[in-house]
Amino acid sequence: MIARLARRPSAWTAATGALAVAGLLWIAASARPALTGLTLLPNPRQGFPAPEFTLPSREGGEFSLADQRGQVVIINLWASWCRPCRAELPALERLHAEYTGRGLVVVGINAADQDDRAAAEALLRELGITFPIVFDASGQASRAYQLRSLPSTYVVGRDGIIRSVIFGGPVAAATLASLVDDLLAEAP
Repeated sequence: MIARLARRPSAWTAATGALAVAGLLWIAASARPALTGLTLLPNPRQGFPAPEFTLPSREGGEFSLADQRGQVVIINLWASWCRPCRAELPALERLHAEYTGRGLVVVGINAADQDDRAAAEALLRELGITFPIVFDASGQASRAYQLRSLPSTYVVGRDGIIRSVIFGGPVAAATLASLVDDLLAEAP
């Protein structure tokens, strides 16, 4: 068939033109989103909604991420046996003290399914930690956030979208403060 087209230049030109038009139509059809009206599912990655959790708090009662909507939230997963976690908790406490009342909530999620609660409580007292601490005894939050390493820190915007993810640590208070300042400057 190609040999016949080659002998007839007008047929070759028509076949090439038809193929080019089909290619352009394919490109145009592919450029539009195939599905519309979809919402992003919670996913522990930057640009996705933060997975919701409701866990028992250190002070008694429960702490729910959903109740923090409209605030910038730093979520820090930690354990008492984790040396970088121990080093990072004071930086989080400084942020909590500096930004309380300005639209920032700092919450520590103790990976209690991997930790001893008494050891965690002792560390919190030793370091003078006053920001909200919740205990993830069932591993619910660890699974939802696909815990890879401790500490893991998530900075969540007022809209509930994760803006930054930091695995490992310790993270400097100045690094977190620069992220928080930018998010607090955004309109609620």
